[in-house]
Amino acid sequence: MNKIKCECGHINPEGTVLCEACGKPIEGNQHIDGNEGNKLLNMRYDGTARRSQTYNKSIIDRTWSFFSSVKVGVWLIVIALIASMVGTIFPQQIYIPSDAVSRDPAIFYEDRYGITGLIYYQLGFHNLYSSWWYILLIALIGISLVICSLDRFVPLYKALKRQKAQRHETFLNRQRLYSETENVSKQDIETVQDNLKKAGYKVRNENGHILAEKGRFSRWGPYVNHIGLIIILIAAILRSTPLMYTDEYVWVREGEQIVIPGTNSKYYIENKDFIMETHDEDDERFTQAIQEEGVVPSNFQTDVIIYQAGETAVAGAEPELQPILEDSIQMNKPAKFDRYTLYQSGYQVNEFHNMTFKIHETDDTDETSLGSFTIDLTNPESVYELDNGFRVMIDQYYPDYFMDDNGIPASETNYPRNPAFVLMVYPPDSDNPEVSFLGIGKNIDATGENEFKLAIEDFEMRDVSGLTLRVDNTLWFFSIGAAIFMIGVIQGMYWQHRRIWIHPKDNWLLIAAHANKNWFGLSKDIEKSIENTSINMVEDQQELE
Repeated sequence: MNKIKCECGHINPEGTVLCEACGKPIEGNQHIDGNEGNKLLNMRYDGTARRSQTYNKSIIDRTWSFFSSVKVGVWLIVIALIASMVGTIFPQQIYIPSDAVSRDPAIFYEDRYGITGLIYYQLGFHNLYSSWWYILLIALIGISLVICSLDRFVPLYKALKRQKAQRHETFLNRQRLYSETENVSKQDIETVQDNLKKAGYKVRNENGHILAEKGRFSRWGPYVNHIGLIIILIAAILRSTPLMYTDEYVWVREGEQIVIPGTNSKYYIENKDFIMETHDEDDERFTQAIQEEGVVPSNFQTDVIIYQAGETAVAGAEPELQPILEDSIQMNKPAKFDRYTLYQSGYQVNEFHNMTFKIHETDDTDETSLGSFTIDLTNPESVYELDNGFRVMIDQYYPDYFMDDNGIPASETNYPRNPAFVLMVYPPDSDNPEVSFLGIGKNIDATGENEFKLAIEDFEMRDVSGLTLRVDNTLWFFSIGAAIFMIGVIQGMYWQHRRIWIHPKDNWLLIAAHANKNWFGLSKDIEKSIENTSINMVEDQQELE
C-alpha cells in the first residue's frame, strides 16, 4: 500500500483525506457536499483511510469492499423484507390448518390455492423462515453489518484517540464554525478554558494550542446499534435449530396418552378431559355472534397429566412413566414443565371414537344380531373374526367421508368426523364375501343380493384438543439485542460529539469548532465560554456561502 507524506512529516496511509497528525487536507479531499466551491472540509471519520477504500488487490479485499458498502447492506435488507412479505401471503407449513384435505404441503397448497399455491410451494416459500437460503440471507446481512462497522469504527477510533490539539491552519479555517480575533490577552484565553471546563468539556492544552472536547462516546452510538442488530440476527438464525427453538402442534384425544413431539420421546401427555363452556344465549353482548356462529366459547381447556419417561433396561421396551405435572391448560394459561410450554390452541368436539356393528339376516325384520364387532376409528384393524364364524374385512375406510366432484367417495380429512366403510362380510365356511357400504345414515347393499346385513349398533364420541408445544431459548438473545440497540439509539440521539480548537497565531487567535450534529447547541456553548472576553463569536461559514 502506498504511503502519503504530509508537509508536517507524518506518513499517512493511501486513502487518507486529512492528515492524521495536523489535519491538513490531502490531495483528493472531497468537499462536504461534493461542490468544489464549498470550502468546508469533509469530516466523515475525521478523514482517515478506510480499508475498503485502500486495499483492492486480493479476493479478500474485494469481498471486504463489497460487504462494506452501505448500498449492499440496504439491498440485502430490502430483499429479506420482500421475501418475508411473500412468506405471509399463504400460511407457512407449520400453520397448515387441521381441517385440510392433506397436511402434506405438496398437496395442500395446490388444493387450497390453485396454481398460485403450487408456485408458492415449488419456490420454497411454504417453509420460508427456516429455509437455507433465507437463513443465508440473514447471515449475509449480519456479515455486512460486521464489516461495515469494522471498516468505519477502527479508523474513526484511531483518529479520535490520537488527535492533537495543534492543527493545521487550513484545517481550522475550513471548519463550519470559525472566527478570528486580533490582540487577545492570555487572561481571555484562560477565561475561555475555565468556562469550557465548567460546561463539561475535557480541555487539553499543548503549547498554547487548546482542544476542548465532550460527548465523544455519542459517536459510537451507530456501532452499538449494529452490535444489537447482529445479536438479533444471530437469535433469528438460532431459531432454526431444535436446541434453541421448537414449535410443534399435536392433537390429543380424550383418554389418549401419547408421546409429546419435539421432546425426543422423553415426555408423554395424557388428555384426561376436554371442557368447553359457551356464552349464554341470553347475553346481549354475544347475541349477534351466536346467531352467526351457533355457539361462542367462553372457555375451552384441557385437563392433562404430563409424564416423564424413565430409563429402560431393555432396548425397545416400553418406558416406565412417572407423572410430573397435572394441570388444566386454557387460552392464555399454558402449562410449563422443564423448558417446555404447552398452549391450548384448538379443539374438535364430538369426534367419533369407535363404532360397534352387528350382523343380521337381510330378511329378519327384528334384526336379531348374529354377532357384533367394534372398530377403533383411529386405529382400525383390517380383519375382524367373530366367534360364530363370521369374518369382516375392511376394504375401504373414509374417516371424513364426502363425495368428490367426480362422484367418487373420498375423505376430506384424516380425522373420524363422518366415518364410512366398504366392508366385506364372509359368512361362516365361505370364501365368497358380500360387499356393503356403511356410514352415518347410509347402508347400501352393493349387489342387492346380500343374505346378511350390517347395522350400526352403538358408537362412542370424544373431544380432541389441539396443543402447541413451544420452546424458545432465543428470547433472551432478542431481548439483549433489542436493549443494546436502544442504548445505541439513545446514545447517538441525545448526545453530540463537540470539539472546539483554539489556535494562537502571532497576534491573532483562531477558533474553530465541529459537531456531528446540533450545531446550534455548539454555538451556544462557544457563546457562553467567550462571555466577558474580547474574543469574536464564531460564524457559520455554511451560511456565508
